[in-house]
Amino acid sequence: MDFLNALVALSNFVLIPAVAYGSQLALGALGVTLIYGILRFSNFAHGDTMAFGTMLVVMITWLFQSWGISFGPLPTALLALPFGILGCMALVIGTDRVVYRFYREQKAKPVILVIVSMGVMFIMNGLVRFIIGPNDQRFADGERFIISVREFKQMTGLSEGLAIRTTQGITVVTAIIVVALLFWFLNKTRTGKSMRAYSDNEDLALLSGINPERVVLYTWLIVAALATVAGTLYGLDKTFKPFVFFQLLLPIFAAAIVGGLGSPLGAIAGGFVIAFSEVTITYAWKKVLKYLLPENLEPSSLVQLLSTDYKFAVSFAILVVVLLFKPTGLFKGKAV
Repeated sequence: MDFLNALVALSNFVLIPAVAYGSQLALGALGVTLIYGILRFSNFAHGDTMAFGTMLVVMITWLFQSWGISFGPLPTALLALPFGILGCMALVIGTDRVVYRFYREQKAKPVILVIVSMGVMFIMNGLVRFIIGPNDQRFADGERFIISVREFKQMTGLSEGLAIRTTQGITVVTAIIVVALLFWFLNKTRTGKSMRAYSDNEDLALLSGINPERVVLYTWLIVAALATVAGTLYGLDKTFKPFVFFQLLLPIFAAAIVGGLGSPLGAIAGGFVIAFSEVTITYAWKKVLKYLLPENLEPSSLVQLLSTDYKFAVSFAILVVVLLFKPTGLFKGKAV
């Protein structure tokens, strides 16, 4: 019985949150790796692109709520999500036309585009905070739990309860659907195959008659969709605060690099590696060990390696180790 209680506690505070967080990071890292693999630069504005798309979803959700429109037990934000994606697409395409296209035509080095993306990042960050404000904005509604602690205890008779939030379930299901659609698009459609060919060998792709501007356009459209979905899922699961998405840039880039920049499969794997590392290292293991160890060996402290305030330090440490010893990542993407 104690083992089952320990397993439930581990699932409640480590496994389920890490799977949901990993799904969010994976979607964010997919956007970063697509930009790096196809457009060949590290987009530091990706976190604030997520913030902008999520901001649109939040504002449209509020509008729907004011009109009395809801999605039953599911969050109304899911109804607003397509509109947020369209708005984010318009933003990134406009940014590409106004900013990035000039540097592509000049054949600028990737480091120049990285610096340019940092400028875009600051502008987007300021724009989002100017429109919606710098504070936490909650927009989740509908049923809060798929299963609550009380219901789980009544069903199982265990002393430890398990809670699965609706937003966690939606995150995992949505991530699976989005990833499946993305891989289908890249592997089965003509445009997706063109994007892969352009990523593998730009010169050969151009000689084959592939339109580079079409590839760039579809890349930005996909990245905008991924960024908005990832940001909305994170905002529903936690909260929406513009500066948090700027901070998320570190674990997202860490996930992309750990998996292998330019590798979509690596981005997904890297997202879960980073998520499980952060959650595991910052979790206080006292409750789990209390069930597993004899009474005379029960820990008196929290048994926490790092405070949750330092969870991004875990991403940074993993990033440094990977860059030093395996810069191509787990799935042998492009070297950083």
